[in-house]
Amino acid sequence: MARKSPSPIYIWQRPRWPRLTFNAQVLTADLQTARLQQGQLLGQAEAIGLTGLQEVSRDLWVGEAMATAAIEGQLLDLEAVRSSVGRQLGLEEAGPRNHHIDGLVDVMRDAVEGYGEALDEDRLCRWHSALFPGGTSGVRRMAVGRYRDHEDPMQIVSGRPGREVVHYVAPPSSQVPAEMTRFLSWFNGSRPVPGAMGTPGAAGNGIARAAVAHLWFETIHPFEDGNGRLGRALVDMAIAQDVGSSTRLFSLSHQLLDARAAYHEALNSAQRGSLDVTAWVQWFTQAFAASCVNSRAVVKQAMAKAAFWQRAAIDGITPRQRKVLKRLIDAGDGGFLGGMTADKYCKLTGVSKATATRDLAQLLQLGLLIVEGVGKATHYAVNVEGWNATREASHSPSLR
Repeated sequence: MARKSPSPIYIWQRPRWPRLTFNAQVLTADLQTARLQQGQLLGQAEAIGLTGLQEVSRDLWVGEAMATAAIEGQLLDLEAVRSSVGRQLGLEEAGPRNHHIDGLVDVMRDAVEGYGEALDEDRLCRWHSALFPGGTSGVRRMAVGRYRDHEDPMQIVSGRPGREVVHYVAPPSSQVPAEMTRFLSWFNGSRPVPGAMGTPGAAGNGIARAAVAHLWFETIHPFEDGNGRLGRALVDMAIAQDVGSSTRLFSLSHQLLDARAAYHEALNSAQRGSLDVTAWVQWFTQAFAASCVNSRAVVKQAMAKAAFWQRAAIDGITPRQRKVLKRLIDAGDGGFLGGMTADKYCKLTGVSKATATRDLAQLLQLGLLIVEGVGKATHYAVNVEGWNATREASHSPSLR
């Protein structure tokens, strides 16, 4: 009597893999909502002009780099990320350099700015090399710039040693080249037709395609490490192809970080489910719509910052005052720990306490700063519209 084959656990083990499908009718409402939010974001971005768009793009680049690393449990240095993004965007910003951060930003830039170029094995492997410039993941040496080839199972696990929980097992390394050939053929062959972004229905929808691409790539898990970051770069590329633009406007990784547990659960459920991935595409589409809403807030903030700098230019501030205001602006609303004080001003600019006090008094008088707290707790915050909304601002000229 023939032995029965074990039931498949993962979608890549199913006989018809990788024929992923979804129910277009179920997705219609969510895709329409996502398109609406996407359209409103694009319209808002168009209205702010080139200078404002550059500011938005920089803020989103920084936030997305921080977020895609944080999803994997990596906390990047904010100043190093901001410096790397500034160099990539040609803003000539000085600051600390970190080769791993530069590599990540490089991958993100190439995925979006090179959206019109074909995606092949060589390009993916160059992305992977950029993520691991030292050829290691932490202190562990690994296969860099090539698909994994180890004989051990590729597992996604969590938990302490001896109590690990296996969430997912990817296809054996021996299958990866063939799996990736099929994936890349589909990805390059399914690119949206230029100008067809608004095509109704789900069948040719670029957002749904991005969802399928991410699931498919993560299911293969072709590299020893870095698959999550590369998979999200593929999403960026797919969305750029959908929009037909190399300008970064969408903060999807930031949204996925905010919903990290749900993101991992949705992916895991899809990888253990059937080849009908409607539930995953629906979850992804809703996350994308939410990311558009978040990005619109970034655009609004960039407009407020642009108006602030316009006021500052008219008021004729000194270079050192501008330096301090820039530090406060870059830190974001409430991001400059403890606010600005005369002592901190001295450290940032190298001036005397008396000069710092005069400079801050002038900025306060011009309305570029507001004062918060009383007595020894007195400190100053940048006066950008919409910031400090939850705090009462006093315009008392006293300085501490």
